[in-house]
Amino acid sequence: MFLRCATRKKNGKDHRYWTLVENRRVAGGQVVQRQVLYLGEINDTQREVWRKSIEVFEEGRSTPRTVALFAEDRTEPIEEEHVIHVRLKDLEVRRARQWGACWLGCELYEQLQLDRFWAERLPPSRKGTRWDLILQTLCLYRLIDPGSEWRLHRSWFERTALADLLGSDFRLAESHRLYDCHDLLLKHKEALFTHLTARWKDLFNAKFEVLLYDLTSTYFESAPAFGEGDKRQFGYSRDKRPDCVQVVIALIVTPEGFPLAYEVLAGNTSDKATLADFLKKIEAQYGKAERLWVMDRGIPTEKVLAEMRASEPPLSYLVGTPKGRLRKLEAALMDRPWEQVRPGVRVKLLPHEGELYVQAQSQARVSKERAMRRRQLRKLYKRLSELQKMKQLSAKALLIKIGEAKKEAGRVFGLLDLKLPTPGRVKAKKSKTTVSFTFRINRAKFRDTYRREGQYLLRSNLSQQAPATLWEYYTQLTHVEEAFKNLKGDLGIRPLYHQLEHRIEAHIFIAFVAYCLQVTLRRRLRDLAPGLTARAVLEKFGALQMIDVHLPTSDGRTLVLSRYTQPENDLQLLLKQLKLRLPAQPPPRITASGQLAK
Repeated sequence: MFLRCATRKKNGKDHRYWTLVENRRVAGGQVVQRQVLYLGEINDTQREVWRKSIEVFEEGRSTPRTVALFAEDRTEPIEEEHVIHVRLKDLEVRRARQWGACWLGCELYEQLQLDRFWAERLPPSRKGTRWDLILQTLCLYRLIDPGSEWRLHRSWFERTALADLLGSDFRLAESHRLYDCHDLLLKHKEALFTHLTARWKDLFNAKFEVLLYDLTSTYFESAPAFGEGDKRQFGYSRDKRPDCVQVVIALIVTPEGFPLAYEVLAGNTSDKATLADFLKKIEAQYGKAERLWVMDRGIPTEKVLAEMRASEPPLSYLVGTPKGRLRKLEAALMDRPWEQVRPGVRVKLLPHEGELYVQAQSQARVSKERAMRRRQLRKLYKRLSELQKMKQLSAKALLIKIGEAKKEAGRVFGLLDLKLPTPGRVKAKKSKTTVSFTFRINRAKFRDTYRREGQYLLRSNLSQQAPATLWEYYTQLTHVEEAFKNLKGDLGIRPLYHQLEHRIEAHIFIAFVAYCLQVTLRRRLRDLAPGLTARAVLEKFGALQMIDVHLPTSDGRTLVLSRYTQPENDLQLLLKQLKLRLPAQPPPRITASGQLAK
């Protein structure tokens, strides 16, 4: 058994990395070498601490054999009191824990300089509680494997190497501290927004002239025993859960996906009531500037759009319109020529009352909507035909079943004309009566629907902008939808277990910080490793484990080597593509009087 040294030159300095290797004789008399333990780089300071050598006791040998830790050109005379006798046959491997994804999360945290930001705003308490590290633990937990704070305390923290990476211990996962940390965050929300925008400008030269604005909701599976001022209220549910109280989340992101700000609103807040306050908030925090706001239909009101046109400097907007607006302007748009903006997409332009209307048609969207309509109409036809054939069906039961079919069919139901039985002609007795009805397609409505499929109408005050650019800006609203999808999916913003309103908002705040880490990773992947998702990279790094190698010594002590496993070839390639370098292995530790020496 011997030590192998690999030399690597970095920044003009030679670095030596050490591996413990043994020779094994196999069939045919050949000798193969097996890597027993990777020790990493052992610098001069650590060399003085760890006594220059290890004396190995091997089974089958009567006397120990000394193995030098260092090459001959670096060794010094070995004194007996500086020798540690290690019994390799008693070697133990303990505490396998996830290291790689936690390390990558810490790297992203440091790239955004969130460690410095929170160290200034969350100083240690009088009892030495590191609130900044507890917050970092909560954010990385939300990024890597989201769940409840109780799960973090009970099991997750011990299965990871966060304590090793943050230089702390289980105090970071103490349950009361995890909840108490939520109480310290919300007052720093605006300062965090300003800090993040500055970092993204430095890292990626991000632009914040085009802002995408949208809203979503998240619900609570709890009894609504809340006061009138509580934000948990019943309202329009985008999650199809009108039976649950909810809060509304308004979010602003850039076309690259960088979030600029967010706000938590009451669950019964109307979409139209949110934009005016957000315009003032962004102007107060980032100053006046010529910005383009891209929104979906239903968010701005005519009054707010008029205020945006009259502001100084003027605020530009690009917003979708209800389908009713397309019907009103259809006659004026009929004579306008189509312009091809890209293969499969064409637009018409119509200046009207100081605004520019853009009628867009996507061939892919036409095919999709027609396929959906055919499928729904075929299913509705089948169900109504079944109802016609049913015998001994009362009028009330028939109407209920038709109502169920209408709910499932959606808008397609409006393409049919139904002739239902007259209630007065049906006996009011409990006896069953055969009731018939008829239905047929309304051809006029069908033709209008067929002609408008795949079309939508946009309005803007950017009359000089190219139609292709306007269309591309509007399609980028999918970035906001993707942000909501990630918050609810990958980052597990719900279920929400908190009962206090301010802790609910702090929970969403932590999910927002985790989303910022995810966006930073995704932006770096776009340049350096296109095609990979942030979740796939986190799972790949999660394969790196950290273990504790316990080497008993002959004097009753134990040498402990905490080592992360070496990355496989595919992960080494990914590290190279992302321009990341794994840190040096942690220094060894040794027990002294039953305790680990520092």
